[in-house]
Amino acid sequence: MKSLERVYETLRLEEVTPGVVVVTLNRPDRFNAMINRMFDELERMALDLGDEDDCRVVVLTGAGKSFCAGYDLADAEDLPGLGALGMLDQQERAARALLAVRSMRVPVIAAVNGPAAGGGLALALQADIRLGAPEAKFNAAFVRIGLSAGDLGTSWLLTRLVGPAVASDIAFTGRMVYAEEAARIGLVNSVSEPGKVMDDALELAGQIVSNSPGGVQLSKRALQANLEVGSYAAALEIENRGQALLTRSTDMPEALAAFKEKRPPVFKGE
Repeated sequence: MKSLERVYETLRLEEVTPGVVVVTLNRPDRFNAMINRMFDELERMALDLGDEDDCRVVVLTGAGKSFCAGYDLADAEDLPGLGALGMLDQQERAARALLAVRSMRVPVIAAVNGPAAGGGLALALQADIRLGAPEAKFNAAFVRIGLSAGDLGTSWLLTRLVGPAVASDIAFTGRMVYAEEAARIGLVNSVSEPGKVMDDALELAGQIVSNSPGGVQLSKRALQANLEVGSYAAALEIENRGQALLTRSTDMPEALAAFKEKRPPVFKGE
């Protein structure tokens, strides 16, 4: 993949198996806290990998013992002095980055290897699937620094994952949600055995890669779009268009032929 040749300061990209790219937040000395450079690079990474037909799944994780500690408070002292429009520009810069991650056409798996706080929680929420290490823990730390949990999509995504009452508890208290509770309330899909979260994420990615690329991508599009449409009829319209498109690809006839011939299908995503 050509995009893997790009040099990043705050990220590390590696294609670990065909079609599976691991994106590692790479500021371990700062617990992978976010700075403007990271926002810019997350957006660039998402756009670049989105242009790679060979990229089938992205696994997002953090270097060292943390997933992401949120916005780097070492840079936060300048925020009050930005003025209203300057702060809006700052917010939109960060929001563009996280929206780009959520909008990737391929599935994104967050392998949450440690704390995910504030903006780190928001980043984990952009993923389609979250797997947690036993050390994973989450909090909407915004209220602890005089800000709102209505930040970077958290209020929208968290509510849909865990329900409004639990989201309100987490948002209003800023308390820590540890791995076991995160699994119980649906914030993560599962908690891995110690030291196994990346293994589990890559195994899951392999299962996804074995399927039709077009089928997976249009499934993601339908699932995300139907979180936002206002009626069952609109949801059916999105689904019908996706299925009609996929029957024009080479993968569906290949799947049928493989079933008849009792062999694994060879998908090309064409």
